[in-house]
Amino acid sequence: MDPIKVLYVEDEIQLAKIVSESLVASKFDVTTLHSGVDVLSHFAKLQPDICVLDIMLPVKDGFMIADEIRKINRVVPIIFLTAKGQMEDILKGFNHGGNDYLKKPFSLAELIARINNLIAITSKKNKVEDIITFGEYTFSCNKQQLYFQSNIMKLSFRETQLLYMFYMQQHGIIPRKDVLLSIWGDDSYFNSRSLDVYISKLRQYLSNDKSITILTIKGVGFRFVTT
Repeated sequence: MDPIKVLYVEDEIQLAKIVSESLVASKFDVTTLHSGVDVLSHFAKLQPDICVLDIMLPVKDGFMIADEIRKINRVVPIIFLTAKGQMEDILKGFNHGGNDYLKKPFSLAELIARINNLIAITSKKNKVEDIITFGEYTFSCNKQQLYFQSNIMKLSFRETQLLYMFYMQQHGIIPRKDVLLSIWGDDSYFNSRSLDVYISKLRQYLSNDKSITILTIKGVGFRFVTT
């Protein structure tokens, strides 16, 4: 089994070192950042199983980072770490997409237990949600296959990522830049043109059901619409 990938953001260098070393000793694969500046690009490249975010960070705080992550991934677990413990702060964390909240100073054993618990819960949900239905199509993320009646379309890994991202944010506007950062890791011109090719392929795959549309919002991004 592959180690659980943790994206950990903490600006207190000494604390970050202690926590990271403890997580690595417990067989986690840990990427540690000390500010919120480049978190989204690291998230896109790493595709972590869980994010552990300090709230009080320079430039971008943990809430802002969580908001950005939730625009491209609704299911990855997020744990907030903070020195604040007032109820309004805790509620704010959940309102920004957090799954759990741990007040400093915290026990490393408790953090590890909370990580393992969230991973277990998410794994169970993912097993249930692997088979997705929209319109007349059925979609298996794990098998990377799209089904229409008796037809089976084998999707590439990126086609699968793209279709799943659209499904998870259906009817909302998905910025082009967010798609590129999440799936390609950067928003270069070459990758942007590649994205357009993949969009065309998905439209072709989904053309059997006229109730499903991938709309291009010029200068902004896309909308995945099912009626």
